[in-house]
Amino acid sequence: MAKGLQGFLWTMLLLFCAIQELGAWAMHTAVEGAGLGQPGDPALLAGGRVKRGWVWNQFFVVEEYTGTEPLYVGKIHSDSDEGDGSIKYTISGEGAGTIFLIDEITGDIHATERLDREQKTFYTLRAQARDRQTDQLLEPESEFIIKVQDINDSEPRFLEGPYIGSVAELSPIGTSVMQVMASDADDPTYGSSARVVYSVLEGEQHFTVDSKTGVIRTAVADLDRETQDRYEVVIRATDMAGQLGGLSGSTTVTIVVTDVNDNPPRFPQKMYQFSIVETAPVGTAIGRVKAEDSDVGENTDMTYQVKDEEGVEMFKVTTDSNTQEAVITVQKPLDYESKKVHTVVVEALNKFVDPRFVDLGTFRDQTIVRVSVLDVDEPPEFRPPSNLMEVQEDAHIGSVVGVVTALDPDTANHPVRYAIDRSTDAERIFDIDANTGAIVTGKVLDRETAGWHNITVLAMEADNHSQVSRASLRIRILDVNDNPPELATPYEAAVCEDAKPGQLIQTISVVDRDEPQSGHRFYFTLAPEATNNHHFSLLDIKDNTAAVHTQRMGFNRQEQDVYLLPILVVDSGPPALSSTGTLTIRICGCDSNGAIQSCNSTAYVVSATLSPGALIALLVCVLILVVLVLLILTLKRHHKSHLTAEDDEDMRDNVIKYNDEGGGEQDTEAYDMSALRSLYDFSEIKGGDGGGGPGEGGPSGNPASELRALPQWVQSPDLDFSVFRDYICRKVEQADEDLSVPPYDSFQTYAFEGSDSPVPSLSSINTWSSGSEQDFSYLGGWGPRFRQLAALYAGRRGEEDSEES
Repeated sequence: MAKGLQGFLWTMLLLFCAIQELGAWAMHTAVEGAGLGQPGDPALLAGGRVKRGWVWNQFFVVEEYTGTEPLYVGKIHSDSDEGDGSIKYTISGEGAGTIFLIDEITGDIHATERLDREQKTFYTLRAQARDRQTDQLLEPESEFIIKVQDINDSEPRFLEGPYIGSVAELSPIGTSVMQVMASDADDPTYGSSARVVYSVLEGEQHFTVDSKTGVIRTAVADLDRETQDRYEVVIRATDMAGQLGGLSGSTTVTIVVTDVNDNPPRFPQKMYQFSIVETAPVGTAIGRVKAEDSDVGENTDMTYQVKDEEGVEMFKVTTDSNTQEAVITVQKPLDYESKKVHTVVVEALNKFVDPRFVDLGTFRDQTIVRVSVLDVDEPPEFRPPSNLMEVQEDAHIGSVVGVVTALDPDTANHPVRYAIDRSTDAERIFDIDANTGAIVTGKVLDRETAGWHNITVLAMEADNHSQVSRASLRIRILDVNDNPPELATPYEAAVCEDAKPGQLIQTISVVDRDEPQSGHRFYFTLAPEATNNHHFSLLDIKDNTAAVHTQRMGFNRQEQDVYLLPILVVDSGPPALSSTGTLTIRICGCDSNGAIQSCNSTAYVVSATLSPGALIALLVCVLILVVLVLLILTLKRHHKSHLTAEDDEDMRDNVIKYNDEGGGEQDTEAYDMSALRSLYDFSEIKGGDGGGGPGEGGPSGNPASELRALPQWVQSPDLDFSVFRDYICRKVEQADEDLSVPPYDSFQTYAFEGSDSPVPSLSSINTWSSGSEQDFSYLGGWGPRFRQLAALYAGRRGEEDSEES
């Protein structure tokens, strides 16, 4: 079948080429007979003869030629060609010399390669006609096109796959799902090679496709996602408008059936049973139930609710948004003794109901939940739950404040014992009877010290103290009149010497620590000891205050400058309590405006404030005083440092650091030896130890002998080191008191070695032998730094030898 179809195609192609050759020959003949040139050719002869030009027809070449001989394309010809071979034809451009070859004599063009129109649809070339002898152009170079003729060699292709579409379940017939499109690489302008039609190869039971547009539609109305949620549909595209011999391609389209809310929720069971202890606190989860829904996504979102009145009161149902379960929790405390089993009706319904499917049935379901309450050993319960008691503050110790009662709610009804949590009554102000629950006072009460007491009462089973209940109890201390009224403050008043009778001096008020329920009412009068008073009067204003007025004309502070007025204050009781307070009245001198100027034994009262100028002057004076004080302190410190510098040499300046090797005897610039030598007199020591006479160690001796006669330290028991000790202590004290220098943590002196050293001295000063008993010749081997020391001791040794001889 395929070979016969291929032979038929090639026969049609050859016939097409023959027709093309015939047309070219006819055109050539017509042109030669007419003798026409190309339009616009400027080459016109003088005699009016038109110059001859190119002669050719449109060139075509069939694609996918599989013959063994070159395929004839066409002929280019000049009307000046007389057929004698004097003209040479050449071509240039796309494919010239490779794909397309030309016969130089005849102008015939042949295609030597297999062409593909889908890769290149036409080739542009240029033709030349030259004189074979002179190689001159006989015709202007002209451009021509060779078009590749299409054949149906490309099948339709679905380039946008894979295709995935969706459609809602229960959609009506003809609902559009999606569109597919195939492309054909053949020439759409030539024949029907690129004309594509669509059809369904697989899945035609549920879907159809539009043959022209490729739109896929539903073929049935009962697509059910719960039955099948995915379909694989094979779509075929055929060119040649679906005629025999057309090429085809196919693709697979995945169609997903989306969910709609067409299934109501359903409980798998009609009854669920749970149990919970009666002591479970409010909010405790009892259990979970779930209604099943065949739908997916938000169509399975449900809400749950309690339908019966008893369940609504005792239990609460919430929806777990993650699992879509109904969570049943305790809403009110449970009591096994009151009710052992509770029945709850739980209803589930969809959140989102599609009105299109309401006729399918109600989208809700109900189930029964039985909750069994388990009995536990509960602690006693306080009855009634009142938490307020009152007691008078003057109640005697042991007085009953009130009684608390607690009962065991269990069926056994165990006896109850009572106690007070002492962490709430550390002072043991109250006690409780362990058997009856009577609360009594344990100490004297005072409302003014503590008006309220908050205690915690414990109730426990007599045989099981771990079952404990707690109750907070507030005890209010009721007030009794046990505090007398007192003056609010120690009042002091001042009156001018020229005061007039009836002048107000002071208004008196009182305080009372008691708080009677009817409020305070105070009465004022002069104390009995002030009955003979003729200077001042007291007026009770009836609003718990009183006013003191002058009763005579003028006072003389020279005669008496202070008056003490006793005032008696009485409260309203019961019982009525009183106290006496004293008002101190001072007689003062006043100016003409009545402003007090001065009072004996009191500070002056200045009525007017200082002016801004006076304040500025006062601040300037204070600033000057501060500057003077700072200047004096600075001068004093400078003078003290100057005196310290002029004092004896400070040993702190000559603390020597011996962590490196010194320069020996030749190094005389390291430090001043006078600081060490100034601490004692060498002449006195030398004179005392008998080591040398006046001629050897005295100041009248020559320098050489003075250097050679080194002092020898003698550990004399009568030497007094208190001089050094006092000196060092004085220097240390000066360093501690002087804030201008850094601290010296270590103060050392090298004037003497001290006593009782465990290691013998290495110095020659401490030796008891005379110089004649020692040989200092070894000093010469110590190097150049000890050369001077060796010379001194060597010279002294020579003098001693000469004296002995």
